[in-house]
Order: sequence, then structure tokens, then C-alpha cells
Amino acid sequence: MEQKIYKWINKPEDLTSELLEGYVMAYCDKVKLDGENIVVRAKPKAEDKVAIVTLGGAGHEPALSGFVGEGMLDCSVVGDIFAAPGAPRLLEALNKFNRPAGILLVVLNHAGDVMSANMALQLAEQQNINVKMLLTHEDISAGIDTPDEDRRGLAGCIPLYKIVGAAAEEGKSLEEVYEIGARFNRQMATLAVAMKSCTHPQNGVTIAELPNGEMEIGMGQHGEGGGGRSPLLSADETARKMIGPLRQKLQLSEGDQVLLYINGVGATTHMEMSIVYRKAALILKDAGVNVVDGKITEMLTVQEQAGFQMILGKLDEDHISYLKHRKSDAPYWTVTD
Repeated sequence: MEQKIYKWINKPEDLTSELLEGYVMAYCDKVKLDGENIVVRAKPKAEDKVAIVTLGGAGHEPALSGFVGEGMLDCSVVGDIFAAPGAPRLLEALNKFNRPAGILLVVLNHAGDVMSANMALQLAEQQNINVKMLLTHEDISAGIDTPDEDRRGLAGCIPLYKIVGAAAEEGKSLEEVYEIGARFNRQMATLAVAMKSCTHPQNGVTIAELPNGEMEIGMGQHGEGGGGRSPLLSADETARKMIGPLRQKLQLSEGDQVLLYINGVGATTHMEMSIVYRKAALILKDAGVNVVDGKITEMLTVQEQAGFQMILGKLDEDHISYLKHRKSDAPYWTVTD
């Protein structure tokens, strides 16, 4: 049976190129296209500073290209909808940003992204491009003791971009920027929940099915199962069920400083996310944990999926400074001096 597409698009095959063209037109003072589906800063960073590059499929706007800009990413290499870009395009971007200071390549732990990154890195090594890869893997839906290589990267990559971007802008070396980012990466955990999956915008196919009145904790960015299906719970019950394992994963203690973000994934209102945030923040407060950075927003979406991702990160003092007190000027994350 033919699937119906309820989207304002033109030709499905032109979707990615047209959305990127529109995006850089809207924010032409901050970003531009430099090659096929390669988004870069409109005003390049000095070459004596580490470049921050990432890659990933389209369809998750504003991620990832919405965070290209001063104090954050230098480059986002974009694949087709929900698909990683190929290794040749990533290698092209690495060549564009080849510099003595080096490149930090931030990769979300999804099979296609990792495969493209590994292939490009092998070729980059042959060309003497100085690049280090940092793999994000903060999703704990498979269990808090699951090895890093088996955990997905979710929207926790966004605050990481801010931290490593600020460190690079400050003039830290590649090794220093990597250490700062890797330390935050180890101290971050995310859980997602959904009550309705998304459709693929190019063909209208529903990615996953959830019965009415049910939700699934752990559903991934493309509708992947998480194993936590249950009847739909209230906002407070859902927050409690999610913040518990996040706290456990990070082994938080009284006096710890954390970030708490609620990332909407497309069809969940700010009203709902605010109510969930309220309960999660109260639980942390009662435990003596200090929330020093909070957000209720949409950073990484999944079309019209109904749900959100709860991101909890234990912050060291330098992470707090890089997140909150260092300038950034990306279309979807601005911090003024």
C-alpha cells in the first residue's frame, strides 16, 4: 500500500540538498556550504587552532549542522536522511581542515557513522592529516554496565561540541582538547523515551510501531528498540524512572555539579518537557546534587517522533566554564561574552 507523506517538501531525492541550501541562506552570516553537503563556518577559525569536525545523517535538525559556528563546530559533514555520509566526503572535509594544530573528529556511535569515520581516518593517515577521533556513546538503554562500544551516541554530543569547541577556540592543543572532551564524554549519560515513532520523510514509511497508550524507554534516534516498553506513565513517573539509572550510571554524590537537559525529538511540547524537567530537577536537588546548567529545548530531533531524551552530565569546573562562560555564535547555540 502506498505511504502518504505529510511534509512540505519537493522531490524526495532533493530533500537533503534543499534543506541545507535553505539553512545556509537563513544564517549566511554564520555558515556556508563548502562542497556537497559540507557545512562550514562563514568566518573560518585561525589555522593555529584545532578544528572540530563531525558527521551524521540529515533529518535530525537542528543537529548537527545547527551547531557549526564560532566556539563550536568548524564543519558538519551531512549524509542523506538518517544515513551517514560516505568516507570520501568526510575525507574531503578533513583535507579542507588539515592544519598543524590538528583536527578533532567527533563521531556518534552508530554503525554507518563509525564505518565512514574509520575508513576516512585510514586514508587521512596515509595523507599525514593530523586527526583524532572522539566517539560519543552515552546512551544507557542497554544497561549501565554495557561496554562503551555497544552504546549509542545520542544528543549528548551537542554539549560536547560546546565544550571542545570552546577549548579549541582558547588555543588548547589537540591532545588537550581531546582530553577535555573525553573526560566529559565519560561523565555523561542519556536515556530516550518515545510514545510514537517517526516516519521517513522521503517515503512516508513509519520507522517503528508503538501501540496507543504505550511508551518505550530507550528508543533510539531512528526508532531502534530500547527494551523498556510499558504503559504510558505520568510525567513525574517517567522522570523518576529515567533519572534513577542516569544517576546510578554517573555515581553522583552530594555536592556534585551537573547539567540536566531535556531534548525534544520532534512532537513533544515544551509544556510536557518542562513538567518532566521539574521532577527530575527536584529529585537531584533532594539528593544534594547541584544542577548548574539546564536546558529544555530541541537540539536533535527525529522528525515527528513523540518523546524526548534526558541528558545528565557530571561537570568539572573547566566544563562549566566552557559551557556557560565562553562565547559561541552558532545558529542554534549562542553565548555572549
